[in-house]
Amino acid sequence: MATYVLVHGGSHGGWCYQRVARLLRSAGHDVYAPTLTGVGERAHLLGPDIDLDAHITDVVQVLRYEDLDDVILVGHSYGGMVITGVADRALDRVGHLVYLDAATPANGQSLADLAPELMAASRASARVIDGVELVNFPGEGPMPHYGLTDPDDIAWLAPKITPHPWKCFAQPLRLENEASLRGIPQSQIVCTSTLPYRDPADLEPARTAGRLWDIDTGHDLMITEPEAVADLLRQVAAV
Repeated sequence: MATYVLVHGGSHGGWCYQRVARLLRSAGHDVYAPTLTGVGERAHLLGPDIDLDAHITDVVQVLRYEDLDDVILVGHSYGGMVITGVADRALDRVGHLVYLDAATPANGQSLADLAPELMAASRASARVIDGVELVNFPGEGPMPHYGLTDPDDIAWLAPKITPHPWKCFAQPLRLENEASLRGIPQSQIVCTSTLPYRDPADLEPARTAGRLWDIDTGHDLMITEPEAVADLLRQVAAV
């Protein structure tokens, strides 16, 4: 039995992993899918202090208070920024990192650095509400980026999307234990369409270990292809 902690991307919440979590739990695994502060069902906690560090702390606290060890830590999209920071701060609790069509940052990089065109498009429609600069409002520019085509999937996703604090995307990730972090086994599950645009160096650790997989679907692959994602996550646990 493995323990998975599934970290969502921008404007989503733990809810986006419902289908994958159900499959993993049915196979006997423990699954946690926390929602980061300020989005999803925790949108009422949004404030000017919510940034990447706050989201890293959210997940570190789950590991500590749930007494989790040897965790398979999964991050989707912006969640790749978060899980990298979590592993740096909780090295003794993370056994494997899985980047799910996710950012793979180095020390000092922000998501805005890694995906400048996409982030510029997001910020172009930013609004300041109650002192917080927010991007990715439901129904605006980034929605097609999620890659959903099934009407039922779109109808399920759209009401749940919440705007995201820009500070999370602009803040550089600060790593204190980068050398040790890079020693944690790593897997990459990416969308086939994004492979040509990825830095080969970011994928090389997973490729060398035989844990680089691609799924021919849209960016929200945990929604569009939950069976394929769950199957690959089970393979990670079997290594």
